[in-house]
Amino acid sequence: MNLSGVLFFPVTPFDAGGGLAEEVLAEHVSQRMEHGPGAVFAACGTGEFSALSESEHARAVRVAAEAVGGRVPVFAGAGGPLGAALSQARAAREAGADGLLLMPPYLAQGPGHGYTAYVSAIAAELPVIIYQRGTVVLEPDAVVELAGIPGVIGLKDGLGDIDRMQRTVLAVRERFPGFLFFNGLPTAELTMPAYRGIGVELYSSAVFAFAPEIATAYLNGDERLLTEFYAPLVRLRGKVPGYPVSLVKAGVRLRGLDVGGVRPPLVDVTAEHLEELEALIKTGLDLVAS
Repeated sequence: MNLSGVLFFPVTPFDAGGGLAEEVLAEHVSQRMEHGPGAVFAACGTGEFSALSESEHARAVRVAAEAVGGRVPVFAGAGGPLGAALSQARAAREAGADGLLLMPPYLAQGPGHGYTAYVSAIAAELPVIIYQRGTVVLEPDAVVELAGIPGVIGLKDGLGDIDRMQRTVLAVRERFPGFLFFNGLPTAELTMPAYRGIGVELYSSAVFAFAPEIATAYLNGDERLLTEFYAPLVRLRGKVPGYPVSLVKAGVRLRGLDVGGVRPPLVDVTAEHLEELEALIKTGLDLVAS
């Protein structure tokens, strides 16, 4: 599967009663499709994967896939307990997803071959991109083994260990040249110069969800955005745990689409931080327009 361009991770909108707002989600995805993302990752981390019931997850993936209409690949989040992950994978396949972003399994940890069996079972349902973060920290030889599993097509790195990633890229591409690597750090644009240096070109853009103009301008080479927009955004993101999601959802609301707040244990952005975010978005859009 070939992916290129900005990878879009939509938020999951909630209505005034706290339920899934399907029509708002469809509008959110449709609006961003006009800016040409390379793929859509529904009900993943930015989409509050961990806060969704299995029913809500399946509905969110279906709505996103229908809004995309086959124009680009659609991936769904899956993970946690094996039974839940398999249910998510099967529902995502029925909803029209093309693949899965596989989150770490539940707290129980086994040896390496146990994780391999976990991945193999889920990859039998849909193609899988493994998400390296939290309890999933992989050595290069382990990624080589996983890359040999039918259906495992890529690795998204949420650790930021460049040395480990360089060794992993070299080891895997020697045997599987088409294997996909992604920078999956929050606000990935700020670290992309480092990842490009080790041969990783793909990244998830949280900013695309609320300011696709800025994300696309950076992809096209506007380096001014790193110091004037992305670096201050990262500083704001670091002020409160959970802001990598909360700020994105607040940004979507600031741009005119009422996607509601976040679910616990995340918290919504404070009034003071919302003002900072609004000013940052204005700065970024002014740069893009200049």
